[in-house]
Amino acid sequence: MPTHTMRAVRLHEHGGPEVLRYDAEVPIPEPGPGEVLVRVHAVGVNPPDWYLRGGLTTMPGETEPTVSLPVIPGTDVSGVVASAAADVDGLTVGDEVFGLLRFPGFRGSAYAEYVAAPASDLARKPAGIDHVHAAGAPMAGLTAWQFLIEVGHDHPSPFQSTVHRPTVLDAGTTVLVNGAAGGVGHFAVQLAKWRGARVVAVASGAHEAFLTELGADRFIDYTKSRPEERVHDIDLVLDTVGGPGSRRFLRTLKRGGAQFPVFPGDFDAEELAKLEVTVSSTQVRSNGAQLAELGRLLDAGTVRVAIDDAFPLADARAAHERAARGHLRGKIVLTVV
Repeated sequence: MPTHTMRAVRLHEHGGPEVLRYDAEVPIPEPGPGEVLVRVHAVGVNPPDWYLRGGLTTMPGETEPTVSLPVIPGTDVSGVVASAAADVDGLTVGDEVFGLLRFPGFRGSAYAEYVAAPASDLARKPAGIDHVHAAGAPMAGLTAWQFLIEVGHDHPSPFQSTVHRPTVLDAGTTVLVNGAAGGVGHFAVQLAKWRGARVVAVASGAHEAFLTELGADRFIDYTKSRPEERVHDIDLVLDTVGGPGSRRFLRTLKRGGAQFPVFPGDFDAEELAKLEVTVSSTQVRSNGAQLAELGRLLDAGTVRVAIDDAFPLADARAAHERAARGHLRGKIVLTVV
């Protein structure tokens, strides 16, 4: 164990990627009750990291900001347990773990050499994959899991009054994934295939071979044709892109079908009633038990994590600049050890 300071990336102000500062003398956190101290080996980069950097300090569903400056961004971590609170069962010093920390919220503090993590947010890192790949899995993998497989909690979503219910996926189901090559998208393609569904993947042409390899049954290059004119009779659309354009996918659905926007879009209740389709969303939450289930699929090679690029922690700015350029294939990760 080092004395008491570590290196970490912190925000001292909000702004563009240039405000990410690599600080040398940051206090190592003390794990509280139910927590372990993790020696971080790799960190996943996710949209909430750049939302926080840009000035969003209140999560949807929260009434007031949960962070003050300076703050260490980041929620996705893979590393090794360095110490554990006395009340922690099942994790011991030296265990390799990965997790989505304290989400929803901006208190993950993962862009650092050490992080205090609730043991319930962690699962054992799959032995078959390295820390870089494990760090790419928690938020994106759990988002796909909670939208498609099992919500795993009964917290009301800030985006809708009803509880999100995943569509049953089997050999009789056709799923369209929009933004299929990205973090959430590439997990969604693989989880839907694992459940036996037929998958239509929508992405730009450069990703066709990648998505076919992940199991997509059909690929549509949105830069060359409009997916909503090419497909119909879809049971479920998982739209990882969202925004105002999301509505156009409604017409691909069969009656009784559902659309799950990962980023809530703008939908017209009358149009939904006329088409006899539903729209449902949820907010991803930390869940060590679900991550352990996903970890078994990762260990078996049934699901794999694609890494778009990896950067040293000191180059967090370059990682955020890469994210801003978009068209990711899988995940961006920061390497710490």
